[in-house]
Amino acid sequence: MASSMSEVAVKTAIAAIESESATLAEKIEMLIELGIELQKKPKEIQDFWNAVSLYSHALELCQEQYPFLKARVLTGMGTALRSIPNEGADLLQQARECYQTALPLLQAYASPEEVAETEMNLGLVLQALVPFHQARLVDSIQLYQRALRVFKGDTYPQEFAILHNNIAIAYLSMPMSSEGEDMRQALAVQSFQQALEWISLIDHPNEYGMLQNNLGNALQYLPSAHAVDNNWRAIRAYDEALKVRNKRDTPIEYANTLANKANALSNLPDDSEFPEAGNNLHLLQAREYYQEAAAIFRQYGRFEQAEMVEQAISEL
Repeated sequence: MASSMSEVAVKTAIAAIESESATLAEKIEMLIELGIELQKKPKEIQDFWNAVSLYSHALELCQEQYPFLKARVLTGMGTALRSIPNEGADLLQQARECYQTALPLLQAYASPEEVAETEMNLGLVLQALVPFHQARLVDSIQLYQRALRVFKGDTYPQEFAILHNNIAIAYLSMPMSSEGEDMRQALAVQSFQQALEWISLIDHPNEYGMLQNNLGNALQYLPSAHAVDNNWRAIRAYDEALKVRNKRDTPIEYANTLANKANALSNLPDDSEFPEAGNNLHLLQAREYYQEAAAIFRQYGRFEQAEMVEQAISEL
């Protein structure tokens, strides 16, 4: 059986280690670069495991004499570990340990950008550990806010947008008393809007679509005396997202936004000035959107999402 690209990469790395022509630092750097290459365009889950293997070899070489390289190895390993699908929290815990060990080394030897990127990645890991009751959202938010000291909107718009998106999602996930619910939702909406100040449809289409979709969701469920107005604002956000999300290039994202729009539409009267007249036209339009979204989810094997959409159709 022919070797996969991952196996070839691992063998190449081992050969580099054994090479007498390379210095120890060069060998470590080769292992790091090969690990990063595997993570950039993974063809299978095994690619991430092979990257972890490469980083483990590099870590053994680093010992204590190359603290900066050790930090780079640990951040690469952390990212590989958190990328591996796993039902439990073990790999996320290992990723957290990697990032936490790397951070003080990076703070001593690396650029502010590398420190901020690791803070962002550690925040993501903590956020993913919250459902396992092994981390706190407040700690995740603090890490994102620290990273924002470096990743400002005018110089790093994509990182700025991702951080604000993550902060908003963390706010929306945070359990609060009924008194704090309004504040939580409002902070999330504000965070999405801050990100969109620096993200344009032309220059950052993926981030633009993500933020507009998530802003629509936050607006749709925002506790307010102005529910109709908020739903219309949500519709406008979904329409903006659908300018970049389409059935051909981003089918799953497109279907998600379509289903979200259908949900908002089903809660709006046909005529805002005469809400007592009902919303039969909007319900018909919502049904069409739901049906299209469900068909796409089924086509791409997202059966759980398809069933949720089909349940929404049955409740119309």
